[in-house]
Amino acid sequence: MTPSFLEKRVDWFTENLKNIETSGKNSWLARNILIIEVEQKISLSEFLRRVTGLGYTKVWETRHRGEFSQRGGIIHLFPINADTPWAIEFEGNYISEITIVATQSVTSQSTTFHQPLSMPYNLQTGLRRRGAGGMVVCSSHKSFFQSGDYVVHIDHGIGIFRGETNEDYIIEYAPPAGRPNAPDLLYIPKHDIEQHQMLLKRIQPYLGFKKPIVHRLGTPLWSITKKKAKEDIIEFAKTLLATLAERRIVTRAPYSSYKEQEDELEASFLHEETSDQKKALKEIFEDMEKSYPMDRILTGDVGFGKTEVALRVAFRAILNGKQIVLLTPTTILADQHFNLFKTRLEPFGINVVRLTRLETSNEAKNIISRLAKNTIDIVIGTHKVLGKHIKFKQLGLLIIDEEQKFGVAHKEQLKKLYPEIDILMLSATPIPRTLHLGLSKIQSLSQITTPPRGRMEIKTFVLPKNKKIMKKAIEFELARKGGPVSPASQGGQVYFLANRIHKIPKLLEEIRELKITKPRFHDAVISVLHGRMKDEAIIQTMRDFRNKKIDILVSTTIIENGLDISEANTLIVEDATKLGLTQAHQLRGRIGRGDKEAFAYFLYPSHKLKERATERLEALERYSWLGAGIEIAKRDLELRGCGNILGRAQSGVAYKVGLNLYFQMLEETIQQLKTAIS
Repeated sequence: MTPSFLEKRVDWFTENLKNIETSGKNSWLARNILIIEVEQKISLSEFLRRVTGLGYTKVWETRHRGEFSQRGGIIHLFPINADTPWAIEFEGNYISEITIVATQSVTSQSTTFHQPLSMPYNLQTGLRRRGAGGMVVCSSHKSFFQSGDYVVHIDHGIGIFRGETNEDYIIEYAPPAGRPNAPDLLYIPKHDIEQHQMLLKRIQPYLGFKKPIVHRLGTPLWSITKKKAKEDIIEFAKTLLATLAERRIVTRAPYSSYKEQEDELEASFLHEETSDQKKALKEIFEDMEKSYPMDRILTGDVGFGKTEVALRVAFRAILNGKQIVLLTPTTILADQHFNLFKTRLEPFGINVVRLTRLETSNEAKNIISRLAKNTIDIVIGTHKVLGKHIKFKQLGLLIIDEEQKFGVAHKEQLKKLYPEIDILMLSATPIPRTLHLGLSKIQSLSQITTPPRGRMEIKTFVLPKNKKIMKKAIEFELARKGGPVSPASQGGQVYFLANRIHKIPKLLEEIRELKITKPRFHDAVISVLHGRMKDEAIIQTMRDFRNKKIDILVSTTIIENGLDISEANTLIVEDATKLGLTQAHQLRGRIGRGDKEAFAYFLYPSHKLKERATERLEALERYSWLGAGIEIAKRDLELRGCGNILGRAQSGVAYKVGLNLYFQMLEETIQQLKTAIS
């Protein structure tokens, strides 16, 4: 069923676009019009979110109207009312150029668009050049929600959206006793602009892990539920503010900058800084210049430069006489950070050590002794650095990499022992607790959304498991030629992911049975990696893989966090249904770190998928652009729920009113309490 608005000929949009644009200033069309101009400030990730929200379909080559594609910082977008695509080029967080792209494939003027079923809305889009360099993108959503969606009306409670008539939106509530086929219906007029704007503010999608309870209209149950939630939120907000206030009471000496040394360290960075990296550094340095401890979250997609920011921050703290702890979830990641920080910082006379299970008992004792004497500047390690017997003389900064891998107790441990410590948490896909502390402005948040120059999007496929696909993917990667930055590099590398250790022998057998015929396969080295191996063997295997002594690495999810190997550009996941959404996105980030196009194949059993697995895989394929990590985290929040913020009680209350309304009420309460306190 195609809405009547979509049946209009394409040239209708060209002829009436001025009216559409004008009416968009004072009607519901306003939220469906995106004005784009040269020199406009908008990040690439935000632009992609807006375009996706308008209903454009992401493709590899933009050939038909309603499609868009991405190559680094250039977006090709084919508007519904044009005969050719447009190229929108980004430079940092600004649009630098908008041009027409010649194409051989143009759909006919009378084409009617039918968006794929996976898209949330059926809609039509239009575009025209604006001023000296700009354009207008507009869309007309047939409805705000899909029929059957659970929604939360702030006055009437949780109901089910049942579509619309010409005059009204309809929400269904529970039926009266004895009349199951006669549910209560709420009709919301949509002809009045003021009423429509109120609708946007008072109705939200219900987000929650459990199926909500729908009550009758006109009963006091919703008021009672909302009142009880408000009471719990006030108590929770007071506790949260008290915890944060404790950090404000503690004082420490503000950090000073050391321009000459810091400029020298910056010059040793082999890549060009992005605008977001510079912005994040500025925000963090401003925190360090205050007289109370820093608590900041730094989010950014995998490979977007969070580690470089952390290294610069650690350097400033060390120059101010402080010791640093860099906490990582795995020995592999600790080893990689140790090698990087040692290479970059030792020329400045800075002592960098690693403390993991790799160190012998005598080595560990020596490190602990030197930390207490302040002869070590930075220690990089796993949970072992949190040992109660470890004492620091001048601990000033805790950096937690992949914060989503650590529990609240781990994050709070050093804070309790050293109240004046500064804390910087890094994550590509923050856990719900961290995400909402940041998005609700309860905790400081910096975001890196700009990809490094030359970084290409990872081409993602979600497909049924098929030996032919596996064979072609491996053949292509092993026969790959060198890229523009490293033309001498021949032959790529493959990550082949097994979800369970006991599946690895079978996978090895399947790979050999593929009978790869491409050159070099007879010389290819296949190796195995999993968590039950000795730490020394794990580290050596990864170093061999980094040095191209291994062509195909059959591994468990131990490779998930932080590894940077530029020649590994194909990932094959044998059964993606066993992965969480953020976990799958992290694994995808292990490839595409260099100058070559990367491919991720998330395979699944051919039998019928469970609904939750289908939702995860659809989200993974849809949110595949560079910088989509934060959107993945938000989507994961919707699928998994808010989790435990300070205790189980809060998540229970949140599900009763929906996560959106819960956090809206929480933020309002916190602002009210802050105002009352001040």
